[in-house]
Amino acid sequence: MYKKNIQTILMPTIVALAVVIGMFINSLFIRRDTRDRQELFLPIQGSKVDMVVNMLKHSYVDTVDIKKIEETAVEALIKDLDPHTVYIPAEDLEKVNEDMVGNFGGIGVQFYKYQDTVTIIKVVEGGPSEAAGIKDGDRIIQVNDTVIAGVKMNDAKIMSMMRGQLGTDVTLTLLRRGEKPMVKKVTRGAIPVKSVEVAYMVNDTTGYVKVKTFGMNTYNEFMQAVEGLQKQGMTKLIVDLRNNEGGILPIALKMVNEFLEANKLILYTQGKASPRSDYYSNGKGHFKDLQLSVLINEISASASEIFAGAIQDNDRGTIVGRRSFGKGLVQEQRMLPDGSALRLTVARYYIPSGRSIQRPYDEGKEKYYKDFYLRAEHGELEERDSIHFDENLKYETVGGRTVYGGGGIMPDVFVPTDTVGYSRYLAELSRSMKLYEYTFDFMDRHREEIRQIKDYKELLDYLRQYNLVGEMVDYAAKRGVKKDAKGLKISYKVLENQIQAYIGRHVLNDEGFYPIFGMMDATLQEALK
Repeated sequence: MYKKNIQTILMPTIVALAVVIGMFINSLFIRRDTRDRQELFLPIQGSKVDMVVNMLKHSYVDTVDIKKIEETAVEALIKDLDPHTVYIPAEDLEKVNEDMVGNFGGIGVQFYKYQDTVTIIKVVEGGPSEAAGIKDGDRIIQVNDTVIAGVKMNDAKIMSMMRGQLGTDVTLTLLRRGEKPMVKKVTRGAIPVKSVEVAYMVNDTTGYVKVKTFGMNTYNEFMQAVEGLQKQGMTKLIVDLRNNEGGILPIALKMVNEFLEANKLILYTQGKASPRSDYYSNGKGHFKDLQLSVLINEISASASEIFAGAIQDNDRGTIVGRRSFGKGLVQEQRMLPDGSALRLTVARYYIPSGRSIQRPYDEGKEKYYKDFYLRAEHGELEERDSIHFDENLKYETVGGRTVYGGGGIMPDVFVPTDTVGYSRYLAELSRSMKLYEYTFDFMDRHREEIRQIKDYKELLDYLRQYNLVGEMVDYAAKRGVKKDAKGLKISYKVLENQIQAYIGRHVLNDEGFYPIFGMMDATLQEALK
């Protein structure tokens, strides 16, 4: 009885003690576990996005690719912003910046893959390959330990094998006509990326300069080109910005400045975190008296539109072509810790009349980038009258001419897409690449004869002895493009011009292509009137 009473009395105490001890022990485990977890989160002082990524990194049940998760997260963060705020992964940044920087690490050759054989079209003068003794026409059989002859490999892959860090070596196994295979070691160097593709005299008084992009070296290249044309008697200049998607804003401003008198507004920028900044000409330009025309089209964007818009709004020159793209947003490239970058939109730019030329993007990026196709569907590329402007976005140039904002620069002289000479036969020859292949084949067969040709005029004299169109038609027919007599008649002159121009590019680079192609370029010919 006593024993039972003792148990009855002590049992609640024992149970309570056990509970307390258990709570104490449990609390030790909880505190220790919490302390460990807190230590995991100590470095995180930021948004919940940072915290979630850290949780996945340290606490998720399985191993995950954190870098991939971060890349996906960044893309999601900017997905619904404007179309020009973009994320650039670290592995893509160097390639993306090439046009801006003006060079890349490589061996200095232009090549063409013809019938599974990589042939060097041009060796860059003064470049690493020339120093190694490589010549135009050499076939590349192998790059380092990888055979590239007779295998299916795209141009991008081949190019990536030849490009690389400055000072590193690449070993090429080459085959030269009439000789045994040879091995050449080439040390990669800085290969220039030209932003001014060509400059030449179209006639006795008119010069033509083609600007591909606005990069770090563009201003110096442009000045050298224009000054060189002035020495040849130029009094009128045509600046071709067609297909130029823009680039570095200050470079475009410096180039416009060369054509304006003092204190002319070129541009102003403004954004939520960027107070208004005005940019005026300083009056020190070298080409203030030069007659000027600027060529644009639906691909001309950003810095190209700044250049064309400043010239138009100041009534300084004539804009010729078709309505430009319509990009009026300013990006800054912000570097991220892993070597990637964010091109962040920080402001809008406004050209001298006060108009913004940014197209609306409130219906999403997909529709925004489909605008080119919508323009074609609406007939804008063929008829000026198909373009309708918002009367609420009407502005005036310095001289009182009416211009419109809300989507690109409308040229002073509209030139529709050139369809003269178009046929399905021409389209098939272009699509199948047979026209271009023939021009390479012709150049390769006549390489020794044309090696000494110095300019496009001399080349045209040489080519007149050949029936180029007839040869090309036979070449294409043997390779699956059936001859079309009706289409050939319609497109004969266009075909002849394109064949001559492409041979010109093989032989003389852009200095051989553009002067010949320009002879049937409707927009250029309109600017010459």
